[in-house]
Amino acid sequence: MKPSEQRRFDAQYKKLLTALKLNNFSRTTIDIYARAVRRIVANTDCPPDRLTKDQYRDHFSALIDSHSWSTVISDRAGLAFFFKHVLHKKWDWGAIVKPKRVQTLPDVITYDQVAQLLTATREQRYQSYFLCTYSMGLRLTESLGLEVDDIDAQQMRVHVRLGKGRKDRYVILPQQTLIILRRYWATHRHPRYIFPAGQNATERFRAVKTMSKSGVQRTIRLIARDAKIRTRVTTHTLRHCYATHLLERVLSLRHIQNQLGHESINTTLIYAKLTEPAEQLAITVINEMIDQLPSK
Repeated sequence: MKPSEQRRFDAQYKKLLTALKLNNFSRTTIDIYARAVRRIVANTDCPPDRLTKDQYRDHFSALIDSHSWSTVISDRAGLAFFFKHVLHKKWDWGAIVKPKRVQTLPDVITYDQVAQLLTATREQRYQSYFLCTYSMGLRLTESLGLEVDDIDAQQMRVHVRLGKGRKDRYVILPQQTLIILRRYWATHRHPRYIFPAGQNATERFRAVKTMSKSGVQRTIRLIARDAKIRTRVTTHTLRHCYATHLLERVLSLRHIQNQLGHESINTTLIYAKLTEPAEQLAITVINEMIDQLPSK
C-alpha cells in the first residue's frame, strides 16, 4: 500500500473504532468488526474504499474456504458497518456474499467428563476458574471479570456485570464454588479481581488486569487432550454443559434461561436437543399422562 493510502486508511480505521464505541458495542464486537476490516486490507494490500466488487467477492470466496460461516457473517457485518458509518456509502452486500443460515449444535461433554477435566487440572487458578465457569454457566469474559464485590455470600449469588448485550444479571452461587473461590482468592488477596493476571502470588496481588483469554483457552484445550477427552473443549463448552446437565436434572428451561442470561427462550431450547435423559423423561411423562386416561 502506498504511504498516502496507508495514511488515509489509518484515519478511516480510527474513525471506525470511534463509531463502534459511540454505537455502544461490546469490546468483543468491536474487536470482531475491526478485525474484519484489518483482514481484508491485509489480504489485498489496498484500502477498503478502493476495492472493486470483484475484489470483495474474491476475498469472501477465499474466506469461505479458510474460515467458518460464522466468521464470514461477522466479517460481512463488520465491513457493512465500515461502509455505512465511516465511508457513508451504500453497498449491496447481498450481491457479494450471501451467508447461509447454519444451525449447528454446540459440543458438550458429560458430567463425569467435566469432573475428569477438573481433576486433570493441576494449577489452582485454572481449576478454580473452570469450576467457576461451569458451576454458574458463565461466559469466558464474565468469569474472568468477576470482582470481589460481585460475590454475595449472604444471598449466595453472583452479580454478573455487563454480560452479552451489556446486561447485568444475578446467578446462583453454589456453596462449593464459594468455598473454592475463597480458597483461591486467599492465595493472592487482590483487592479487586478474583482471577488476576500473574505467575505467582506477588504478581497477582499487584496485577492491573485479569488472566488472559487466550491463556485460559489454550490451557483448557491442553488439559482436555491430556484427560483423553476427544470432544473439542473450550471454556464456552463448560457453559453449554452446565445448561445441558441442568436440563437432564429436570430444571425448567425458564430457570436455565435466567441463569444463562438468554434474552429469548428459543436460545435456551437448543439444549433440549443435546440431552438424551431429557428425551427419555419426556417419553415417560407422556406415557404416564396418557396411561391415566380411560380406555376400553
